[in-house]
Amino acid sequence: MEKYSVLMSLYKKEHPEHLRIALDSMLNQTVKPDEIVLVEDGPLTSELYKVVEDFKPYLTIVKNENNLGLGLALNKGLKACKNELVARMDTDDIAVSNRCEKQLMVMEKDKSLCVLGGQIEEFIDNKVIDKRVVPCTNEEIYSFLRRRCPFNHMTVMFRKRDVLEVGNYRDFFLNEDYDLWVRLAKANKKFANLPDVLVSVRVGKEMYSRRGGMKYYESEKKLQKKMLSNGIISFPRYCINVFVRFVFQVIIPNWLRGKVFRIFARVH
Repeated sequence: MEKYSVLMSLYKKEHPEHLRIALDSMLNQTVKPDEIVLVEDGPLTSELYKVVEDFKPYLTIVKNENNLGLGLALNKGLKACKNELVARMDTDDIAVSNRCEKQLMVMEKDKSLCVLGGQIEEFIDNKVIDKRVVPCTNEEIYSFLRRRCPFNHMTVMFRKRDVLEVGNYRDFFLNEDYDLWVRLAKANKKFANLPDVLVSVRVGKEMYSRRGGMKYYESEKKLQKKMLSNGIISFPRYCINVFVRFVFQVIIPNWLRGKVFRIFARVH
């Protein structure tokens, strides 16, 4: 099969053991990666440096002297990837063992396919609590993108040249991935998601607090304006999207946001 790179970004607040498990899950793929590019996004803790040192023979390390944020860290890391196919992975999640083999088979069969993601299970303390299901076909994904992010970012495999063609990852507060999908959609790139669960994702109560607040809402509103100006959504759809996000991210308190998210945000 075609060689591929894995792209990960590491921040000082990551848990060392979670990082170890995430790296193990990629190194133990049924089709092993040709390289793992790990961006150290600013100084790390001594415990994290110890884990990185343990895995150093398998890593291509990119160092940021200061924390740049996920978008700019991935921007720099992608440029360092030597392969055309790149699999994204987070440093606290667990990939299923044949995740990349499944994606490689599809990507090699369809050379026009730009991004291929999949489904995720969310867990707390080794207990699966939810599943985020995203649409699978190109047409369904384009339709879904007009309302919400159509990919689970930590599951995607993409073609490096396509991402670089539209400007690579950019700094876009908590929307680095959605912003990229919008630019790729504007360029009429082909999308797909597998129906399979590809990654088990760690979640916690703090996830819902991060997905709320005025700063996150302003980031979402900015992205919606971009979609409107690029003709991806209509003005009525823009108004609906912004209103829904204002209610969900600003008005609803953190303790209720998680419950509402599970009920409504999982529905296509």
